[in-house]
Amino acid sequence: MKKVKVYHYDAFSSQPNKGNPAGFVLNGEDFTEEEMVQIAAKVGFNETTFLYPSNVADLRLRYFTPGHEMNLCGHATMASIYALKTMDLLPQKDHLMIETKAGVLPIKVLSNNEDVQISMKQATPQFIEFKGSHDDLAKSINIDAKDIANDLPVVYGSTGIWTLLVPIKNLEAFHKMKPTNKLFPTILKEMPKASIHPFSLETYDHTADMHARHFSSPYSGTIEDPVTGTASGVMGAYYARYIDKLSDQLDLLVEQGQEMDKDGRVHVTVTKKQDSHEVEITGTARFVKEFDLVI
Repeated sequence: MKKVKVYHYDAFSSQPNKGNPAGFVLNGEDFTEEEMVQIAAKVGFNETTFLYPSNVADLRLRYFTPGHEMNLCGHATMASIYALKTMDLLPQKDHLMIETKAGVLPIKVLSNNEDVQISMKQATPQFIEFKGSHDDLAKSINIDAKDIANDLPVVYGSTGIWTLLVPIKNLEAFHKMKPTNKLFPTILKEMPKASIHPFSLETYDHTADMHARHFSSPYSGTIEDPVTGTASGVMGAYYARYIDKLSDQLDLLVEQGQEMDKDGRVHVTVTKKQDSHEVEITGTARFVKEFDLVI
């Protein structure tokens, strides 16, 4: 039996118990991969992050859902870097490199008294056409096919993790949504392990540009992610590719979590780079509590 200290932080919110919860464990090298899955399952959040030393960056992070390891997780990165900064465990510099399974990624940390803002570059955006049934897709999240916008494409997108981006006509449809996650792999034939990320240009907050929900792959062991960093990043790239094709730089505000009473915000900056785009997400986090587990 091993005792594990877990730190609970909420990302993409300046209020504890809003935004997206993440577990954080300092000594990742003390655990096997199987044990890290067990810890993530006991913690019960969508992601728990484990800290490792790195030979190629300032630090290394590994991300685990209750079901398996993820290459990258935006909100868990925000929570982890915020934790390390407020614990005074980061190098004394504003620019860091973190090693992940999605590559070595640059991080900016800007702090002003208690306010810590973390910016994270994402992987180069990729998109793949969705060729499946819109009717089946709609049924899998308990909406009608007519709720899906017909002037924008449904596509798989990735800036580190693949998700299906589904444009929705208005906010009303989001209240009906109830995912049957086990159906996703049969519908997402091109990417059976992808999640589903419905979004709308209609928002609750008039300062926000996009609203979204995020329904997890059934392989992850979770149902819905309250506020999703990587999906917000690729949603910003989608905006630049399919909605505002002319701007060289976009500064977007994404809202998510309102239907779960987990109100959160992600700032997304998208910069045109030759034939592609560079994507950066920015957010903060808050400490909630620490607790011990035994595995």
